[in-house]
Amino acid sequence: MYILALDQGTTSSRAIVFDSLGNIISVAQKEFPQIFPKPGWVEHNPWDIWNSQKEVMIEAVYKSGIPLKEISAIGVTNQRETTIVWDRETGEPIYNAIVWQCRRTADYCEKLKKEGLSELIKEKTGLVIDAYFSGPKIKWILDNIPNARRKAEEGKLLFGTVDTWLIWNLTGGKVHVTDYSNASRTMLFNLKTLDWDDELLEIMNIPRVMMPKVLPSSYVYGTCHIIDNFEIPISGDAGDQQAALFGQCGFEEGIVKNTYGTGCFILLNAGKNIKYSSQGLITTIAYGLGDEIYYALEGSVFIAGAVIQWLRDNLGIIKNSSESEILAKSVDDNGGVFFVPAFVGLGAPHWDMFARGLIIGITRGTQKEHIIRAALEAIAYQTQDVLELMSEETGIKIRELRVDGGASANNFLMQFQSDISNIRVIRPLITETTSLGAAFLAGLGVGLWESTGELKHLWREEKVFEPCLSEEKRGELLKKWKEAVRRAKNWE
Repeated sequence: MYILALDQGTTSSRAIVFDSLGNIISVAQKEFPQIFPKPGWVEHNPWDIWNSQKEVMIEAVYKSGIPLKEISAIGVTNQRETTIVWDRETGEPIYNAIVWQCRRTADYCEKLKKEGLSELIKEKTGLVIDAYFSGPKIKWILDNIPNARRKAEEGKLLFGTVDTWLIWNLTGGKVHVTDYSNASRTMLFNLKTLDWDDELLEIMNIPRVMMPKVLPSSYVYGTCHIIDNFEIPISGDAGDQQAALFGQCGFEEGIVKNTYGTGCFILLNAGKNIKYSSQGLITTIAYGLGDEIYYALEGSVFIAGAVIQWLRDNLGIIKNSSESEILAKSVDDNGGVFFVPAFVGLGAPHWDMFARGLIIGITRGTQKEHIIRAALEAIAYQTQDVLELMSEETGIKIRELRVDGGASANNFLMQFQSDISNIRVIRPLITETTSLGAAFLAGLGVGLWESTGELKHLWREEKVFEPCLSEEKRGELLKKWKEAVRRAKNWE
């Protein structure tokens, strides 16, 4: 039997068919447009999200050559925090999706902080107040789109993160749900009651009637009949980073994974008890299995792979992402250049919405190769900032980092990550762990696999990177990196 995983990301939609051993049978992927109405604003057309996902879903199934009756279930994973509001009757979005990267609500978030709500929101949701999360985005739509608030109060509008939007469309508008992992990214969900928090909804003036039902990450939500009217259960749902932790078989407390995608997202399995951070990590729900909830500490780096995309699309100094590795290796070091890619502010552990990108240390001798190398190194430095804090706050000595995502294929970056963090970096055989996690959750939901123990046997290493940088050189590089970050902060 097989599982179809739908992986709806920030810049593309992907669909992968897996077999019962976790092997990839077929893949389809399609990029879709990014919309930048103003500096710091990022949007997607919700129909681009849905149509691209639907197209690759059908393509992956047909490419696999597998009879539809052998596809046991569909698992969904998604870019998190991205906010869509649509009409309950027509299914028509009332505004573009406001993407997780969008900073338009930064001033409102500052207002919440000044009102002294940081501790209340952290205690209830595990999150810091930041424009990253969905709640302020919903409020912005209701405040700025004509008649939106009135319609929302009348029960005519629905809110969803991207998983909710996909499941709504996959089921023909019959099912309005999300899972615990996605709900925990909204700044509106109470980690203790496992429900939408009325006080926070009131603070942001968001009608509860808009909110989806919250269910476990492995659960039969409904059926999809998009492909030749054949009914396939939808039985897995998790935000992309939590799905990646699940796909890395990070089922035990203390396991850490980093996904190198558009951003970098470092998650540490914190077990079944809520653990709060005092220094900028966020507490989130990793996944829900039946009645059991598993928590994670997370550090979110907003710009990782996107910096390579920027070198390609905005500066034109590389033709494709893989070229960055070759050019970075062609110079002995970064030539004294440090690159802080704070294009949309800084995430963990700094949480500075007003930081902006900085390239420093440029001399007459600086070549494009130094800038490319510095951009790749910046991804590793940002990850190290989070790992250092995780270790400090939990008392856990992190000895290995499980990696996945597109940029994890870059051997230069993975070796530099190992060197600068002084830990083993392990790349699995299947790096599409976000999709694999969605498939695992869906398979558990329909009984294709009986337990997480069974899944552990399916995870295999592909390459291990060992640190080989002197402690003196490591300390010198980290000191300069921290100084570069200090100079990039609070620019706007």
